[in-house]
Amino acid sequence: MEASELGRISRVGNRFEARIERTLKHDQEAVWRMLTDSSLLPQWLAPGDLALSKGGAARLNFPESGTNVESVVTEVDPPRLIEYSWSSPGEPDRPLRWEAVATPGGTRLSLTLGIPDSEDIARTCAGWDAHLEMFAAAMEGVPIKFPFERFKAAREAYRTLVP
Repeated sequence: MEASELGRISRVGNRFEARIERTLKHDQEAVWRMLTDSSLLPQWLAPGDLALSKGGAARLNFPESGTNVESVVTEVDPPRLIEYSWSSPGEPDRPLRWEAVATPGGTRLSLTLGIPDSEDIARTCAGWDAHLEMFAAAMEGVPIKFPFERFKAAREAYRTLVP
């Protein structure tokens, strides 16, 4: 795994914050559709629905892991930004912030994660890194299954970045 693909991890109070970025050779509108269209979410993330209004529902169901996200969209600015928590009621808040910024020849996709410091930040970053790999493949029209080998390599690499 190349160091240039890894995100950055910092400690902010009693939580970690991670930022992972990818440059995609697709326009901002296409990236936004993949990020938010419920018919496309299963290709790279999980079946679910994301409301495109602040206060709307953010629901994702990860059938293989048994994880169900029942959250609320806390910020949205189509086609540039959507933020919601990767949590369900009664769980710690784990905000996700997706930003899609148009660049010459494509889009810069940034994911900012907030993770309680009691959780395994390297594992979380590796999981989202794997989903970003799935996202890139889906954007090319060739969806892939969760890449466990990449996940394992990324988890080891992220462990070296935890402050």
